[in-house]
Amino acid sequence: MSTGPQVSDAPGAVASWSLWPWPFFEERHHALAARVDEWSRARPHQGATSMTDECRAMVRSMGEAGLLDHVVPRLDEPFDVRSVCLIREGLTFHHALADAVFAMQGIGTLAIRRFGSAELKARYLEPCRRGDRIAAFALTEPETGSDVASMSTAATKDGEHYVINGAKTLISNAGFADHYLLVARTGEAPGAKGLSMFLIDADTPGLEVGPPIDFIAPHPAASLRLRQCRVHQSQMVGEPGQGFKAAMAAFDVFRPSVGAAAVGLARRAMDETLRHASRRRLFGKAMALLDGVQMNLADMATDLEGAALLVYRAAWSHDVPGRSTPYEASMAKLAGSEAAGRIVDRAVQLLGGLGVTQGQLVEQLYREARPMRIYEGSSEVQKLVIARDLLKRGGWLGGNT
Repeated sequence: MSTGPQVSDAPGAVASWSLWPWPFFEERHHALAARVDEWSRARPHQGATSMTDECRAMVRSMGEAGLLDHVVPRLDEPFDVRSVCLIREGLTFHHALADAVFAMQGIGTLAIRRFGSAELKARYLEPCRRGDRIAAFALTEPETGSDVASMSTAATKDGEHYVINGAKTLISNAGFADHYLLVARTGEAPGAKGLSMFLIDADTPGLEVGPPIDFIAPHPAASLRLRQCRVHQSQMVGEPGQGFKAAMAAFDVFRPSVGAAAVGLARRAMDETLRHASRRRLFGKAMALLDGVQMNLADMATDLEGAALLVYRAAWSHDVPGRSTPYEASMAKLAGSEAAGRIVDRAVQLLGGLGVTQGQLVEQLYREARPMRIYEGSSEVQKLVIARDLLKRGGWLGGNT
């Protein structure tokens, strides 16, 4: 099995994707990878008239194809991060929007699985696994960004309810999600220890959705406003003050998969670069035979495989020895997203004018790669996590963090 993308010479052919032939995987992972590539190449969601309709169609189709079983697994099944990573890599290789809606089904349900009551698990997980419900996760606020502990959205206890007031922004799936996992300040302690998580249905009075946010690449998102939004205490996910813990637990699982999505995007950029360099002629010979071009290709390939190894090491560490740490998860996310940026930038340079022409695939990949270094914790945040964990391991920080 090839380690690189499968380049087709047929005009207009849809590139295929396959899993890396590394010892991190079992036969079931290779079989799953083939299903992901088949689903992606078939594009069963085509024909939608809006991004919202397209996203809903993709989620339903993923549910029917059994792909959501891996991101919203049944309670008696383990959460296999290798499966999530390979699905995200394969989806992003073909279509980044498909990856986004797939990932949100997991990010918007994982805390329910880990911290939610039996009633919440029974009511929400199965419909999300089938693709009948759309999940969302509301953490970011207009004035906080990466500083989650300083959020100001507040939930005040009122009998058996909490009354929530505040604002969230950059919320994926906002506007067509059926529920939101939302973190708000309940005040049990200062900072992160005073945050709690709530599961809020989209039709809850007092929950308002703002206009769609236009990013540099297609992605469904909007802001939320909560005005005297009353939520029953049974909709709290976990205990009071556990909101930050629940949110970070989800990130520790999904950060390697962000790196995997970045690897998928980078592999597609590599595919397009190889295709272009093998066909284009410069100075009387194939562009791919030029020394400068070959040096760029070597750098791209080395960057790509190094990032992929870190991603799947983190995934394997979670699944097999069960020793996954924020150190490995953050390193996977950092390496994947930063490598994707470098690889796509080289692809743009090698394609020249085509690389910066709107409507061309590499130009699209360039726009899709850039946000990966920001969402689910910026590269700077990942570096802090890695460095602090490294220092703690060696005893250099003592008890101070």
